[in-house]
Amino acid sequence: MSAELVNVVFAGIGGQGIILASDMLTEAAFKSGYDVKKSELHGMSQRGGSVSSDVRFGTKVWSPMVPRGEADYLVVLSEDQVEVCGDMLKPGGVLLTPSLLGDYNPGRSLNIAMLGALNAHLRFPEELWVELIRDKFKGELADANIEAFRKGAAGVK
Repeated sequence: MSAELVNVVFAGIGGQGIILASDMLTEAAFKSGYDVKKSELHGMSQRGGSVSSDVRFGTKVWSPMVPRGEADYLVVLSEDQVEVCGDMLKPGGVLLTPSLLGDYNPGRSLNIAMLGALNAHLRFPEELWVELIRDKFKGELADANIEAFRKGAAGVK
């Protein structure tokens, strides 16, 4: 993938793994040779508050914050966050919601399934994601998250 600048906004509620998902995308982009910047906005400190994270990567990135109306991708883990963060998406940008997964319910692996859906567009090598998932999760949990990633990617195709 060749990119001058790619802007991704993750949005959800506390406890859904927004920060972990954005950390993993940051690491994937960095390991792929891109300059990467990331920022986070935490809502309530307890579970249930809005959480968003911006990831920007490309040839050279100057600021970690995606300007309003310039997100190439908006990845929401909670459908109500479309209304909250929808204005971040640029015209022609891609909105990725859990509805892409159809009947598949990844449970606590929703964030990883949505990374798979995002990667169907970004096209980082699957081997890189498998490595990152195995670094973050162990044993059966790693296997379940790899399955969620693959099903998320398949949901977009």
